[in-house]
Amino acid sequence: MNETTKGAMQIDAELVRQLAEMLDATQLTEIEVQDGDRKVRVARTLTAAPAPVYHAAPAPASAPVVAPAASETAAPVPAAGHANAVKSPMVGTCYLAAEPGAAPFIAVGKSVSAGDTLLIVEAMKVMNPITAPSAGTVKAILVDNGQPVEFDQPLVVVE
Repeated sequence: MNETTKGAMQIDAELVRQLAEMLDATQLTEIEVQDGDRKVRVARTLTAAPAPVYHAAPAPASAPVVAPAASETAAPVPAAGHANAVKSPMVGTCYLAAEPGAAPFIAVGKSVSAGDTLLIVEAMKVMNPITAPSAGTVKAILVDNGQPVEFDQPLVVVE
């Protein structure tokens, strides 16, 4: 085989393996390295189907958990609208505490100051704190821990 590939670049299989592992570890879609005239590019195509399936599957499982929280928040806020609601700036997964088992950032009836963290929205493995735009009292928490949220979805009512 070396006779027929004379003058062709020799492929370092271990380097290609390492680059592929880096793609997985960093969630990149493409990586390229160059050493003199030798250039190696490893790329993968993203399949959009698995991610929504994984995010959508837990939602029905967490639906029964919604019932207690919904009854807790339904009384203080009329169902017609949420004029003072803090809305999600992105699509992601909502977390009410900094980590599993930790106390939630907020509770209905609790006072918050402008800039206080209300909850976290995880998007693409980045934890994004959602903060209170102004001081007030938490009137309702409209989402549950671990619930998928959409862009512009009302999350918390602060008055």
